[in-house]
Amino acid sequence: MDEFDSEYPIFLGSEIAQGKPEDALFHVIPVPYEASVSYGGGTSLGPSAILKASWQLEEWDGKSKPCEQGIYTHPVVDCSVSPEQVIENIAAATKIAGDFAKIPVVLGGEHTVTYGVIKGLLESGVVNVNDIGIVQIDAHADLRDAYEGDKLSHASVMKRIVDLGIPLFQLGIRAFCEEEVETRKAANVHFIDADDLVPNNINEITLPEDFPKNVFFTLDIDGMDPSVFPSTGTPVPGGLSWYQTLSLFESVAKQRNIIGFDIMEFAPINGFHAYDFAASFLTYKMMGIVERNR
Repeated sequence: MDEFDSEYPIFLGSEIAQGKPEDALFHVIPVPYEASVSYGGGTSLGPSAILKASWQLEEWDGKSKPCEQGIYTHPVVDCSVSPEQVIENIAAATKIAGDFAKIPVVLGGEHTVTYGVIKGLLESGVVNVNDIGIVQIDAHADLRDAYEGDKLSHASVMKRIVDLGIPLFQLGIRAFCEEEVETRKAANVHFIDADDLVPNNINEITLPEDFPKNVFFTLDIDGMDPSVFPSTGTPVPGGLSWYQTLSLFESVAKQRNIIGFDIMEFAPINGFHAYDFAASFLTYKMMGIVERNR
């Protein structure tokens, strides 16, 4: 195929045909949700940009061909409804992947999306709150109970998740408030913040022995340094590099069963297609890491 079929083409559609949902290991779910961003906007444009840029990828990711395991790209999730209904729509799309015991690869959108994804995995029955943990790369802790009165804010998404009783391990955080420090203590959140992670060039972590066997990995693009990804609404200096991010993800994949991951808060910059390609390549590299460590 040499042209895009729509605003939301299938992932890697220049190289592969659309997989069947029951056969494809990876279920790519585009969620262009943007309602509570608190600085720069544009995250609603992220999923489309990543899908379009994926047509410039090679099948070979440098180590393997993760596309050979099959990739199914879902229809875009309807985000034109109330925030509560958006969460339900995200959960329903994710549940399809869970029902087939496949790997959801969710493209946001603001970080609130992750709450819907976790709800969908729990509703599918593929995991329960006792056997899933979250590993988060982010510049922000996202542990406020509410932000500007909104409990479904991108700044509150991890609070909604730990309120479910799900363990959390945070990496690269460097912008948070006192309330979030207290929430970390109360919820027994594990963390290695950026001021330790980055200067000491930590490229792998050891998860606590009692951390659940199944892990969902959420990657907010602003967790990486703005020199790598300025294309996000809330950039914070001092973030992770390209290779450090991938190495940390692989260190988790070697220790636990990755049941899904997401790429959140990517906000394309018009005319700078390098960042669109980088976000798409990052997505595919993470698929490859999951595939090789299963």
